[in-house]
This record gives sequence, structure tokens and C-alpha cells, in this order.
Amino acid sequence: MSALPALKSVGPSDLPFRQAPHNIEAEQALLGAILVNNEAFYRVSDFLEPKHFFDPLHQKIHEISSQLIRAGKIATPVTLKTFMNDAAIDVGGMTVAQYLGRLAAEATTIINAEDYGRAIYDLAIRRNLILIGEGMVNVAYDAPVDMPPRQQIEDAEKSLFELAETGRYDGGFRRFTDAMARALDMAAAAYQRDGKLSGISTGLSDLDQRLGGLQHSDLVILAGRPGMGKTALATNIAFNIAKAYTFEVEPDGTHKTTNGGIVGFFSLEMSADQLATRIVAEQAAIPSYKIRRGDMREDEFYKLTQAAQEIQSLPLYIDDTGGLSIVQLAARARRLKRQRGLDFMVVDYLQLLSGSSKKGENRVQELTEITTGLKALAKELHVPIMALSQLSRQVENRDDKRPQLSDLRESGSIEQDADAVMFVFREEYYLKNKEPKPGTEEHLKWQTDMAQVHGRAEVIIGKQRHGPTGTVMLQFEDSVTRFSDLADADRLPERFE
Repeated sequence: MSALPALKSVGPSDLPFRQAPHNIEAEQALLGAILVNNEAFYRVSDFLEPKHFFDPLHQKIHEISSQLIRAGKIATPVTLKTFMNDAAIDVGGMTVAQYLGRLAAEATTIINAEDYGRAIYDLAIRRNLILIGEGMVNVAYDAPVDMPPRQQIEDAEKSLFELAETGRYDGGFRRFTDAMARALDMAAAAYQRDGKLSGISTGLSDLDQRLGGLQHSDLVILAGRPGMGKTALATNIAFNIAKAYTFEVEPDGTHKTTNGGIVGFFSLEMSADQLATRIVAEQAAIPSYKIRRGDMREDEFYKLTQAAQEIQSLPLYIDDTGGLSIVQLAARARRLKRQRGLDFMVVDYLQLLSGSSKKGENRVQELTEITTGLKALAKELHVPIMALSQLSRQVENRDDKRPQLSDLRESGSIEQDADAVMFVFREEYYLKNKEPKPGTEEHLKWQTDMAQVHGRAEVIIGKQRHGPTGTVMLQFEDSVTRFSDLADADRLPERFE
């Protein structure tokens, strides 16, 4: 049995040199194809940039070629030579002109230009991943005092998500015929779907008919004064969407949502336990105060446990961390979409978020940053985001307390950035506090008025990019905080504007 060779000491010069991933031959082949036939440039121009090339000379060649082609000129070895300084570039014994001529001479065809471009782009992404990893390590070793580990994690997540989402192959301009085909596909899917909706159903048919469902990439503002039930309505919609969730498995093993959706709920005001109690109370039709006190009959407790078991399997995720900034919220939403999926998101509520500006600075500018950030996040994640908002106190000073767009608190950016603005209004809430002295004519009239508005809620659509504004009437059960469609006999004519 032969002995193993003895180990020898290894010096720094003996260690293998680890280069960043790259493919010089693919870069040469692509650049040669472009110089021979400029049409090859347009096959990669949507996603490939000079910075994606590994070799600095190749970066310069691609940059000048793209400038010439976009200016309507021809990029050839002859035209490029004019803009490149031989003295400043070392090409291993060749002049720049000779190197450009060699690239063109060895180019075979432009058929594989897009494949070469994708290979170059993928290698550039791998190099960027290495840079992000090195940055994470360096910051973790020598972090500033004012940079806690949580912020380092959020910065790394943001960098990774930006790297994944920018410069993709499917970016850039699209032909109108392609966009029209997708619009027709969406219309066909809406025609075949129950309820004839193009967006995600809220579970409230009257509201769906007006909105066409919740549209992807939309920012929907749901506003109201305290006590109107905006959190209850948002919770009802979130639960309805999660309950209706179905999916089909794609060939690559991923899940494609076919109905309903996976829901992320950011509850900045209410704890997850309180929110869960509301949902269980609504589904079991048991007042939440009974659940908190434990004041239930045996049959009610059985209904409660049955409802809880059904709810446990729903794809509804709650984050009740208080004092989040818009940057932190975006990082957590990206993480949820990456790890579990995300089809609909709720933020309760807008004014409890903070911007990146320092405390004491202009609150209007801060809220503008928040609403702009939420709209950008909705487009980035391709999901509808429903953000709840408080209304200013000036509503209370009017005889008709129905809210208007001008009542949105602190900033006009809320109205500007939103794709839809809805207000929750319950006249019963105000009328209940104006009870006259019993036995008087005023009290009899008050009782008649109360009977007309009891259990009724108005959802006033003050703005909608995709359809008309107007008012939708809903049923509201205060004891279990549940919104539902009005029974046919109770329906009132809708008000259109």
C-alpha cells in the first residue's frame, strides 16, 4: 500500500487566484456581432448596459457603439476608432483598431446575440452579489455606532431586492399589440371569473361592482373618522381575500394564485391578538367583548373554536410592530413576498408610519414620502395596497358629516398618489349621540331616523382612476364588527357622480 505524499507548506504565491465570474469570449462574440450588424444591438439593449461587461475595454466599446447606434449612425471598427485613444488603452500588443477589426472578423452570426447578452448579464449579477456579500461582511465587522444590526439586515435586503428587480430581461418598452393582448387576456379572465372582476374580489359584491375588484399595483386609501369602522372594513376585506385563496402549481413548481390571495397586514395601531380577536368574533358572530371576558355559553364557545380552526390555515400574515418607517415596511413586504408570496397588503394606518427625515422636519413632506413610497411599492410588488388614513377634525364642524377629499389629513399627496380613495361613513354613529329627551316629538322623530340608518354604512368612493365615483351601501353589525352586502329588500338606489 503506497504512502500518501507528504504535505508541503503552501505560501501565498501558491494559492489559487479566485477571479470574479466572467466570460471574455462571450463579450467578444457579442461585440463582434454588433460591429458586423448593428441590429444585434437592439436584441440586448433593453437589459444590457456597459457596466455589465467585465473587461473595461469592452465596456468602452459597448458604450460608444450604443451612443452611435442610438444617434442613428453606424458602429463599425472604422467609426469607433475615431472615439478611442490608442495611447490610453493596452490591448496586449495590438492597437485598438487592430482589436476592433479582429472582433468583427471573428464574429460569425447575430443569431446568438441575445443568448450572449443574457450570459454577460447573469455573470454581472453574480459579481454584484459578491459585492453585496463583501459589503455585508465589512459593515458587520466595522459597523458605525448609529447603525444597529437590524438596519444592516434591511439595507442588505433592499440591495438584494433591487438587484433582483432591476434590469430584468422583460423590462423596457413593449409593443402596443403585446400590451393590448395582455389587456384582452385580463378582460377574458374577468369575463370567465365569478363576479366578472378584473381585480381581486373584496368579498363584498356591491363594492366589487363599483371597483371591478382591487387592481394590481394600485394604492387604495380607506379613510374615515374614529369609530366609523375603517379598520373593521379593512380586516373584513383582508379575511375575505385570504379565505378565497386558491392556487395552481406551475411547471417550475411555483404557485400561481387563481382566486383570492396571500395577505400581509401591517397593524401599527392594534396588536395581532386584538386583530385576531376581531376576525374570530366576526366569523363566529360572537361580540368581541364576550370573547375578552370569557362570558360565553357552551354553544358560543363551540362556534368560537370551530371558527378559530378554520382561520388557522388561512394565508393571512400580521405584523404588529409599532413605529415602522416606510423603508422598514417596504423591506418586510419584500421579504414576505419572497418567502411566502403576497397578493394583497393592508397598512393600518398611514399617519403612524414615519419617513426617512429627521424628527421635527416638515410633516407634510414626510407624508408625501410615505404615500409616494407606498405607491412605488405597490408597483414594485405588483399587488394592491390598502392604506388606512385618519381624517381631519373639520368633518365634525359640518352639518353633513360625510367626508370629502379635502378632509384627508396633513397632505394633498394622499389624494395625488392614490389610485382610489374611499371613505367609511356611518350616520348612525353621529345620530346615536343626539338622542333627545324621551317622550317628546323630537324623540319620536329621532327613533324613526335611527330605524332608517340602523346597521347601515356608506362607502363613499371619492376618487377612482379606473371607474366612476359614488356611494355603496353596506350592512354593518357593530357588535361583531362585520361589514356585508345589504339584503335585496334593504337595498337603496346607488348614488352616482
